[in-house]
Amino acid sequence: MKHSAIQQYDYHQWANNRFFEHLKQLPAGLYTQEVESVFSSIAEVISHIYRVDGMWLSVMSGDSFEETMQVIKKLETQSDGKGLELMQRLNEALAQRYATFFKQQDPDEIISVEHPRYGALETSVANLVQHVVNHGTYHRGNITAMLRQQGEAGIPTDYVFYLYEQT
Repeated sequence: MKHSAIQQYDYHQWANNRFFEHLKQLPAGLYTQEVESVFSSIAEVISHIYRVDGMWLSVMSGDSFEETMQVIKKLETQSDGKGLELMQRLNEALAQRYATFFKQQDPDEIISVEHPRYGALETSVANLVQHVVNHGTYHRGNITAMLRQQGEAGIPTDYVFYLYEQT
């Protein structure tokens, strides 16, 4: 049986993939069309989710703050201004890195996270995975609002739909 944190991350990827597939069915310009919202475009939200997911993998892997900052710069270069298809491939590659990480790391292990502004945090990997999932859910909600603003429907990504699909 999967650890609940790994299942939560699987849900996160399932929901992201549902959005990628949904967005591919919509008019091409919608992805980069500027709107007045929390982000200027859906492309910006997708890139943000990718960068933050990668940043947290760096943190959970034990990278120092400085190393994580370098990872963020690399992720920005990889994702800024990129098209939907490439972002989906980058997201899938990142999900594979998470899968490898989960094979090597006990999600219940307590790790120490150091941040120059917020200080030290002792927490489990599972708690940080929960943060990644919550962050993604929040921003998929932003995408749904942006789609509606542009006259398009969102797509259901509630956790219960993931569970139904797993049976």
